[in-house]
Amino acid sequence: MMTKFKTTTKKALGMTMGMVLVLGMGLSLAQGGPPANRGTGAAATTATTTQISDQAKVAILDALTGPEGEYAAYAMYDAVIAKYGNVEPYVSIRRAEANHIAALQRLLDMYGVDYPKENPYVGKVSAPDSLEQAAKAWAEGEIANVEMYDRLLPLVADYPNITAVFENLRSASLNQHLPIFQAAAENGGTLTPAQMQDMMMKTGHFGNR
Repeated sequence: MMTKFKTTTKKALGMTMGMVLVLGMGLSLAQGGPPANRGTGAAATTATTTQISDQAKVAILDALTGPEGEYAAYAMYDAVIAKYGNVEPYVSIRRAEANHIAALQRLLDMYGVDYPKENPYVGKVSAPDSLEQAAKAWAEGEIANVEMYDRLLPLVADYPNITAVFENLRSASLNQHLPIFQAAAENGGTLTPAQMQDMMMKTGHFGNR
C-alpha cells in the first residue's frame, strides 16, 4: 500500500502534471522550435532542435514532471528536510535529484521541448508524521520511479542518448537510492553521517547520481 505521503501527492498533483504535459507539448508543437528563455542557463541559448517523435518528447516530460518523476521526488525530499532539518539520507539524495533534473532538462532543451523551469511540486507536498514513515514511503517511491522508467524506456528506444539517460536514472533509483532508503527505514528513519558514508560506498552513490 502506498503511504499517505505518496497518495496525497498523487491526488493533489496528478491532474496538474497532466495539464503541464499537454500544455508543454502543445506549445512546442505549435511553435515548431525553441522559444526564447526555454530551460535554464547556457543550454537554453545553445539548444539544437533535432527532431524526435512526440511520444519521446512526452516521455522526457513525464520523467521530469510526472507524479513519479524527478521534480516530484526532489520536492518530497525537500519537504522532509524543511520539517526535520538536514537529515540523511535526504540531504544527499536531494542533491542527486537536482542532477537528475538537470539531465532531463538538458534533453528537453536539446530537442526544443517546453517544460516548467520552476519545480511545480515544491511547497505543494507535506512531510510524513515521522522520519521512519518518510523512509518507508521513499523506498516505495524509488520502486515507483523504476517502474516509471520501465514504462517510458520503450517510448525512446529509437534514441540511444535518451535511453542512456533514462537507464542511468533508473539504475540510480534501483541500485543506490532504494537500498539507502531501506537502510534508513530499518534504522528508524535516518542514517548517521558514518552510516550514510558506508551506504554510499556500498552502493556507489557519491551525491551526484
